[in-house]
Amino acid sequence: MWENVRRLLSADDPETGRLIRYVITLLLVLTLATATPATKPVLVWTALGGSLACWLGFVVLDRRAHRMALTLLAAGTVLAAVTVGPGDTEGVIFLFAELMLFAAHLTPPVWVILGVAAVDLALMAGGMALLGRTPASTAALAAVLVSALMFALHRRQYRQGSLDRARAVALDERARIARELHDVLAHSLGALRVQLEVADVLLTDKGDVQGAAERVRCSLRLATDGLIEARAAVAALREDVPPLPEALSTLADAHRRDHGAELAMRTAGVSRPVAPAVEVGLLRTAREALTNAARHAPGAPVSLTLAYTATMVTLTVRNPLGAPQAGPPGHGLTGMRERLALIGGTLDAGPDGDDWLVRAEVPG
Repeated sequence: MWENVRRLLSADDPETGRLIRYVITLLLVLTLATATPATKPVLVWTALGGSLACWLGFVVLDRRAHRMALTLLAAGTVLAAVTVGPGDTEGVIFLFAELMLFAAHLTPPVWVILGVAAVDLALMAGGMALLGRTPASTAALAAVLVSALMFALHRRQYRQGSLDRARAVALDERARIARELHDVLAHSLGALRVQLEVADVLLTDKGDVQGAAERVRCSLRLATDGLIEARAAVAALREDVPPLPEALSTLADAHRRDHGAELAMRTAGVSRPVAPAVEVGLLRTAREALTNAARHAPGAPVSLTLAYTATMVTLTVRNPLGAPQAGPPGHGLTGMRERLALIGGTLDAGPDGDDWLVRAEVPG
């Protein structure tokens, strides 16, 4: 039971949630039950009873009919403001409690909140003036009410900004998930299509059943690897991935196995955990660089270096320069450059002497 209560309290809004409404309801009921108005008791009792009824209507209807519930809450503040003049502290308690929650609520526009507060202030000041209260006491109470209202509006704006930032983060995460899955599927299905096209040519044009069968087996491996990569991408987005050096080592082993090429990998500096976005970006860059190495310099040795500095993580992939690589980088590296830019990184790719060098650097 205590665990359920703790979970409810941790998930509840501390300013407008269920707990604060229960507390305010108890406070208003006790205030009304102990009220002893000396001036105009009929007016005070009637207005406070109506204000409490409006509050209870708001509590019941807020999750079902927001507009009606907020209208009742605004009416409750107006009825409470009427009792401030002839009453003692009862009307002040009702007015502050209901108006502060109305101002902290995220649904009504700010101009509506200010309008309701202006009506409340006018009724409060008018009632106090009619009953001969001193201007100093009226001004002091109005100043306290305005200060509390500004605080509630500030908290409302802060909470609204927090919600907007949370929505932006959620949208960015959705876009990142879509980008990761797109890259995995585009890479896997593109390679799979090439292998199947070659198998089709071997069967129909050359009658090479053995060669076609080998291509089909390669296609099966590619499909399996694509499924593994898709799962790895989802795991990376869920922050459930192996350390970056281990993930790159697995990628290097797959490259050696599939392309029969030597690949030397080393890690410089002290490895440390990095953000999932950084890890996914560097893994995708390494995969694209190794794919280009196998395409343009098949069978040639490749070196892969992962270096950690105080503030940066750098990935370097170097392989012999083939003739097709003399031109500008293809769309794959352009996509990687855009991906790394989203996480504050950079990517350089181009000839470096007799080699082709890909260098990605990301804060981490």
